Amino acid sequence: MVNAPVLVVGGTGMLGSQVVTELLKRAKNVRALVRPGSDASRLEAAGVEIARGDMLDAWSLLRAMEGVDAVVTSAAGYTRHRKGDTPRTDRVGNANLAEAASRSGIRRFVLTSILTCDQTPQVPHFWHKKLTEDKLQELGVPFVALRPGAFLDQVTRFGGDPVSKGRLMWMGSPQIPLTFALTSDVAAYLAEAVDLPGLEGQRIDIGWDRALGMQEVADIMGRLSGRPVRVRSIPLGVLRVAGTLLAPVNPMAKDAAAMMEWFQTGRYVADTVLQRQFFGEPPTAEVAIRRVVAGLRHTLPHPGPRRR
Repeated sequence: MVNAPVLVVGGTGMLGSQVVTELLKRAKNVRALVRPGSDASRLEAAGVEIARGDMLDAWSLLRAMEGVDAVVTSAAGYTRHRKGDTPRTDRVGNANLAEAASRSGIRRFVLTSILTCDQTPQVPHFWHKKLTEDKLQELGVPFVALRPGAFLDQVTRFGGDPVSKGRLMWMGSPQIPLTFALTSDVAAYLAEAVDLPGLEGQRIDIGWDRALGMQEVADIMGRLSGRPVRVRSIPLGVLRVAGTLLAPVNPMAKDAAAMMEWFQTGRYVADTVLQRQFFGEPPTAEVAIRRVVAGLRHTLPHPGPRRR
């Protein structure tokens, strides 16, 4: 379909808004699914068509997908970045999206999944992504699932600017390596995946050139900024107890504790073979962390030639 729009689900969120920007850079017509009552003024100002609807309203999804070429979804109820996000978004909402895509004959469905989601039934919001991948496959929807690691630029928001404060908050051992990614990189990969050939049915890990522990992240931040950054680590036992106590009022607390326990196994590590094949060389940890520090408005020396 010539000039048919790409539907972005989650376009008012931190990742989804950057996906919209990346698609517009690629001269795509963009339609965004936005809940009734939510502010869509920034999207409208950028020339995005607004489809009012909700992932929990199956009929609204079918209306939003009318005439659409592809779907990119970054929606996640677990994060609660937007009013109305709930765990049902991850369970029921994603299943509704898959069903609507199947009925609408979408050319490609690009899913923001999670690294190692197929290994973690004990982490609900991870496992729901795996179930969504399975649902898309079962329905025969042409899909690709990108599975990024932890978003370091979002992790560093907890506890304030780690360079200014000289402190990086973490839970568990800061020595155990895991895979990180940056929001802007994942957004670019998601937008590129709309048209990239050969992606159907692929589940692609997304990360950097290597996994690294939070202590190494802090050390690199310190070297780049010239200011020491230490890691303040909260024992997992404290998080586990807090998750149990808070579960009656906030079920996501227990989910978060289970996720951090998984990080501590050392198995939250990307295999970037497919990432290299389809998107090119992953960023180095040093280049990515430099971008995080620069994004916090710290002046850094010129890094020399930049790798993506």
